[in-house]
Amino acid sequence: MVCIMTPLGVHSENLFPQQTGRDYSPSPYLAELGELCSHVTVFSGLSHPEVDGGHDSERSFLTAAPHPGQASFRNSISVDQVAAEQLGADTRHASLVLNTMGGSISWARGGVQIPGEGSPGRLFAKLFLTGSQKEMEVQLNRLRQGKSVLDTVNEQAKRFASGLGQRDREKLDEYFTGVREVEERFKKAEAWAKQPKPAVEAKQPLDIQDNADLIGRTRLMYDVMGLALETDSTRIITLQLQGTGLVVPIEGVTMDHHNLSHHGKDPEKLKQLALVEGAEFKALGDFLKRLSERQEEGETLLEKTMVLFGSNLGNAASHDTKNMPIILAGGGFNHGQHLGFDAAKPPPLGNLYVQMLQQLGLPVDTFASGKSSIPGFH
Repeated sequence: MVCIMTPLGVHSENLFPQQTGRDYSPSPYLAELGELCSHVTVFSGLSHPEVDGGHDSERSFLTAAPHPGQASFRNSISVDQVAAEQLGADTRHASLVLNTMGGSISWARGGVQIPGEGSPGRLFAKLFLTGSQKEMEVQLNRLRQGKSVLDTVNEQAKRFASGLGQRDREKLDEYFTGVREVEERFKKAEAWAKQPKPAVEAKQPLDIQDNADLIGRTRLMYDVMGLALETDSTRIITLQLQGTGLVVPIEGVTMDHHNLSHHGKDPEKLKQLALVEGAEFKALGDFLKRLSERQEEGETLLEKTMVLFGSNLGNAASHDTKNMPIILAGGGFNHGQHLGFDAAKPPPLGNLYVQMLQQLGLPVDTFASGKSSIPGFH
């Protein structure tokens, strides 16, 4: 499972085909995917019920937790982490939480945001570079020391619990749940630290220092993500793309990305926005193509890996969270269609998340607002 979010929306007229069903003419952005359109389903009209708050809705993209803009908002677990809890023990890394310039779309069961890694170079080292014997021993000692500290804190917290009221006890229970999760990660990390990392022919990439280079940074992260999936280092990845007030270095683009996304239907802004978003879809298409060319046990890696791409905003110009741009590729689903729904009363996007978890073999019937499936999608 790979989940990718772009935070500044996607211009719907360039993404959604005019026709629904299987015999649609590819939109300008889908055309960037080329032959891979047959491995993709595009959904229009979908949204998360009661998820509002403009840019704050980023928090709820993979959780569907309602009202993220309110001061009392409390997030819940993201769909990728539900999968990681069940499948993560099979790989060195239960999941990879990534970004191209800060942020994260992954949330732990207690509603705590999981920090993201934004350096392809550091990510490559974490996945594939092995230190000396001395460095490995130092790492093991750090893990053991971490476990020792957890044990001490745990005992102190248990003694402290006796004098607490009901509400505070519930909070402490959440804390203990988090501690148990960390303990399990320590155990797993210690076991994997003794195993050799996979060997790859690729060299450690140099990070792109230009913060404005959205496409270059995205492509570099896609490259390392591809290696992670190909070596089965993980099976769960999330990636938050950047959306900044910087001018993306693409010929013909002179205005910053955030300004372009708030286009107000200005023709020049829409023209430049199409150059930026078209390049994003071309990069996505190349990532999907890479997965489609990798054969594993009679199937392509794309057939075995579902890739979700979308945005928390249906219309960045108005900060609208309805009619979210959502496409899903691979994963063994029956693709090659555009499923369109009434944006005023659509099925919850959470229904798609339920189907994604079920496709991974997880015995779930619900996820957040998702209680069923997306009509017409199998």
